Amino acid sequence: MELLYFAWLREKVGIASESVPLPDGIADVGGLLTWMADRGPGYAEAMKDLSVVRVAVNQEFAHSTDPVKDGDEVAFFPPVTGG
Repeated sequence: MELLYFAWLREKVGIASESVPLPDGIADVGGLLTWMADRGPGYAEAMKDLSVVRVAVNQEFAHSTDPVKDGDEVAFFPPVTGG
């Protein structure tokens, strides 16, 4: 799966993107977010307040119960405002 990080999430994690295999036992966005927070200090800092983290799976907004599978593109970004 391809993980993409935007804005301050990218700064905290330290990379813009990475390819990882789907972790064992992870089936949905919520599980993926929990796994992400356990990957290290930068990831934990980025995922510490999930109320300000938005997720898109294959370029579609996703909720914590939405499924993820190997090969998906998953993007993490802060809330977006328009103008």
